[in-house]
Amino acid sequence: MKIHEKYIKRCIEVAKNGLGSTRPNPMVGCVIVYQDTIIGEGFTSPYGGAHAEVNAILAVKDQALLKKATLYVTLEPCSHYGKTPPCSNLIIEKGIPNVVIGTIDTHSKVAGKGIDMLKASGCQVTVGVLENDCKNHHKRFFTFHNKKRPYIILKWAQTVNNLIAPLQKDEQKPVWITNTLSRQLVHKWRTEEHAILVGYNTVMADNPSLTVRDWTGQHPIRVVVDKTNNLPKTLNIFNSEAETIVISESNTDFNQPIAKQICNALYKQDIQSVIIEGGSKTLQAFIDENLWDEARVFTGNTTFKNGIPAPALLGKTTSKQTILNDTLRFYEPY
Repeated sequence: MKIHEKYIKRCIEVAKNGLGSTRPNPMVGCVIVYQDTIIGEGFTSPYGGAHAEVNAILAVKDQALLKKATLYVTLEPCSHYGKTPPCSNLIIEKGIPNVVIGTIDTHSKVAGKGIDMLKASGCQVTVGVLENDCKNHHKRFFTFHNKKRPYIILKWAQTVNNLIAPLQKDEQKPVWITNTLSRQLVHKWRTEEHAILVGYNTVMADNPSLTVRDWTGQHPIRVVVDKTNNLPKTLNIFNSEAETIVISESNTDFNQPIAKQICNALYKQDIQSVIIEGGSKTLQAFIDENLWDEARVFTGNTTFKNGIPAPALLGKTTSKQTILNDTLRFYEPY
């Protein structure tokens, strides 16, 4: 089993090359092994392109070796026709005798059907190697399909004295709490998620673009909560750099808890993940409704004399790191 874990770990590493570009498909990783040597590996292409298994199979120079090889994959191979033919069919067609799968695909179109096809063809199938690691890797995909909502990441920066913003500002732009490296990391995160969400007050106070400037990658869809839908269309959030969705009273009941309604609205638009970048009122709404999957909180080496308090988060710390003079903590719900 240890040898299987070694190659599933490699599958997860390879899969991360597809982060942010494969949706609505999951970012799958696949390696093909012959005599304890990787002879091919691949990850899911941008949507509409080949799946990980196809890319790994095509990477094998001597195709004859496939009939003696083992295919490792993070997620159960698909068994249905979408933009591309089923991966299970190709594995069977190539005569690959052994398949090791990290976790079953719980999507209703697959849900064990791929495994059944492989077994029916005489393939030796092993399921559940590093299963928790693979489920965590596919957390966005699983959350969207199983919980019928996007995967939700809360992100904010706070001062040493736990303030998220000053009470008064001279200009309509951000007051930076963190250093430039931390801000670059946030831009990297934006390329990895489907959407980014802020509230009315943040847009009016900071006039943010919510795009990717300090990293290379795709801009997230911008979502702004604006009850009366009267934000000036000259603001940066409405420029042509990225799509913007407005959550207003025309499509939401603001007299009821708001976070669940936002999740439903984004789910209907097939948005698989969203990073919520504040302010405090918007973040707290998701915390209070227990609608979050992880939080990423920076504490900068900064203080404000007075300001807006950071959200009150009840969660367990999963990791902590230092970025120059900033501290970054990751949390998940209890």
